[in-house]
Amino acid sequence: MRTFDRLPTREERPFVRHLILSRDTDVQVTDDTLAEILATCNHLETAFLSGIADLSDRTLIVLASTAVQLEGIDLTSCKEVTDVGVCEIAAQCAGLQWMKLNGIVGVTDPSVSLIAKTIPHLLELELCDLPLLTANSIRDVWMFSRKLRRLRLSHCTQLTDQAFPAPRGGISSDSFAGMSAAGEADHSAPSWLDSLPPLVLQHTAEDLRVLDVSYCHKLTDRAIDGIIQHAPRLQTLVLSGCTALTDKAVDSVCRLGDFLDVLMLAHVSNITDNSLVRLARSCTKLRCVDLAFCRRVTDLGVSELASLPNIRRLNLIGLRKVTDNALFFMAESNCRLERLYLSHCDRITLDAVHVLLTKLESLRHLTATGVPAFKRRGVSRFSEKPPPQFSETNTFFVFSGENVRNLRRFLDKERKRRRDAEEKCIPFRPRSDDAMDLY
Repeated sequence: MRTFDRLPTREERPFVRHLILSRDTDVQVTDDTLAEILATCNHLETAFLSGIADLSDRTLIVLASTAVQLEGIDLTSCKEVTDVGVCEIAAQCAGLQWMKLNGIVGVTDPSVSLIAKTIPHLLELELCDLPLLTANSIRDVWMFSRKLRRLRLSHCTQLTDQAFPAPRGGISSDSFAGMSAAGEADHSAPSWLDSLPPLVLQHTAEDLRVLDVSYCHKLTDRAIDGIIQHAPRLQTLVLSGCTALTDKAVDSVCRLGDFLDVLMLAHVSNITDNSLVRLARSCTKLRCVDLAFCRRVTDLGVSELASLPNIRRLNLIGLRKVTDNALFFMAESNCRLERLYLSHCDRITLDAVHVLLTKLESLRHLTATGVPAFKRRGVSRFSEKPPPQFSETNTFFVFSGENVRNLRRFLDKERKRRRDAEEKCIPFRPRSDDAMDLY
């Protein structure tokens, strides 16, 4: 039995297997009420408790002692929870297959290490936005959680290269000393974490398919090299915001070959066209690539990725070196893009976008916020409405579904009006409606 955004009645409690209390629910549930209910939910298998803002360790202890068959738990943004409650869940519910502990600022290394050591069949672990998490516990995850398929560590800002498997091939004492010295150069007060030895593992994470280390800004190319060697079958790799990475990291990613489906590199500003060309020729099954604000990327790198046969989503937001040439190449390469993000690409013109829309019949989502060419009369009426918090409403241009086709038809009509005006030697004046009149 499943209950969604409501509490089970007294008669339902023994039969409830899935309890979902999301953050968007209008139902007001207190921690005391939930503790009383969970005490009688003996057959609970999954618990989504992110909607309980004041969820406490006491309630998790009750849950751990009652729901011995628990397979999954979501505690995202339950800020009152600490290591006490998480450790109790880990100790009592050895059958857990997935855990989401995102945004629980009280979670530290001991509870994460206990999860890794006591839950043998864990398949999915999310530890995003945990400011106190360090390399010490993540090393235990790599050593003991050998069946993981998904691991998310986004915005864990204390993580360093020592948290991840070291590249094979041996690390000499001199190179390790150099790594420690580099760590000391980066931090005014180096801790014992900076002197951790390289994590050398004899096994590989053959089952790991999704890894998110976005905005772990202390990671370097060495960490990515070790990750790829240890997890050679990754399908989704999120490296956005890892600002220290360079082309060497992308070259390591190339070794994933056809296993790689999704690669996110937003705000990795040091990468260039050179590595993207090698990436496109090595990982030919890529479906989604995010290059937002990779400011060194030009038309060459974009064209190489757009030529991939399976590419469906391409994020080029903030690439100021990208010009119409990249769009013309996409149009002529018969790519099957479905979602294209061109916001803040200042050098893009409406003529190139028109050619692209004419050729790419599969395109169903286009963003061009902040592109000056889209301020032309009549274009904004096909755009989605800007969100309430968006300040520059006159530069918001997002086209989805039928509006993409409507925009193409409008540009077709304006092109015909321009040609008619040229034939009749009449000055062309843009229109904002669908009329064909030249005056």
